[in-house]
Amino acid sequence: MKFLISCFLVLMTLSTSVAQGDQSATNSPGISKRPKLVVGIVVDQMRYDYLTRFAAKYGDGGFKRMMKEGYNCKNNHFNYVPTYTGPGHASVHTGTTPKYHGIISNNWYDKETKQMVYCAGDDQVQPVGTTSAAGQMSPHRMLTTTFADENKLFTQNKGKTIGISIKDRGAVLPAGHSADAAYWFYGGNEGAWISSTYYMTELPKWVKTFNASDTAESYFKIWDTYYDIESYTESGADLNAFEGGFAGKETTTFPYDLDELKEENGGFELIKATAYGNSLTTDFAIAAIQGENLGKDDITDVLNVSYSSTDYVGHNFGVNSKEVEDTYIRLDKDLERLFNYLDENVGDGEYTVFLTSDHGAVNVPSYLQ
Repeated sequence: MKFLISCFLVLMTLSTSVAQGDQSATNSPGISKRPKLVVGIVVDQMRYDYLTRFAAKYGDGGFKRMMKEGYNCKNNHFNYVPTYTGPGHASVHTGTTPKYHGIISNNWYDKETKQMVYCAGDDQVQPVGTTSAAGQMSPHRMLTTTFADENKLFTQNKGKTIGISIKDRGAVLPAGHSADAAYWFYGGNEGAWISSTYYMTELPKWVKTFNASDTAESYFKIWDTYYDIESYTESGADLNAFEGGFAGKETTTFPYDLDELKEENGGFELIKATAYGNSLTTDFAIAAIQGENLGKDDITDVLNVSYSSTDYVGHNFGVNSKEVEDTYIRLDKDLERLFNYLDENVGDGEYTVFLTSDHGAVNVPSYLQ
């Protein structure tokens, strides 16, 4: 039996990147200029049908803008198994499969060291921005380059690369070996974006400023449906027996008072598992564009953003849940906010965005029975 990962790719080409040729070639007839910034977006656990299933509730500036102004590639496949977050992100950004890039799972048994290893774990580096071992991450287990690495080579190391994700592997692997920085979110009682000494010895001022703000704290609020829940006809009943939910709340139904639930659900870890985790990721991505001056010259920079909360919500509540529907409705708003910021600060037509998924998901098995 053939195992496939179905990677749908929605590409909004606001400017076209030229892979070969010298800088003067950008002015040649028939060759478009290179983008000032490439933004690679992975939506963790996004199924292709979410584009159409929830389409009636999407605005015009997020998913629909990408499909209208760009290209919707509906039949892209990588032949490999398992379709987890680590190998999915590595495959998308290297363009090859685990046999070659080496990220064969999220965790696996290493025959040489005779122990289990984590795809982004690295005990040879130290955490930055925290004292937790959650900061000991690097891409050293990945055996091939990413497109961001190739951009570094092409631009003589002048183009910047930044990777951002709530999950460490979602930030580290796409950014590649030569990234200027990768940042991931550490929850618990810290609620901070962190990194490792693979990239730096100290967090930049803009990251410290962001961590010191109340941005993450501000999401400890009520999570209710964006629209009237009665209009959420594309998903199943809110109250059912097939969802996980949160400790401290008897039912898996809207609304969720996150401020009341945080103590029993790992503090800032709770934000990761709600739609607001994507909003926090967008906040930080915008701060990175500003703080790193991305897309401000004619040398192409790369910003890789992975939205992890879609995966946390999907695992907790299932693909047929009201929570998943609301998460994608809110993600659509976050994408619109990001694109509007890029239009205003990089320039409409000056950047290229691609959006894909690392893997999909199926209905809860007990529901299918």
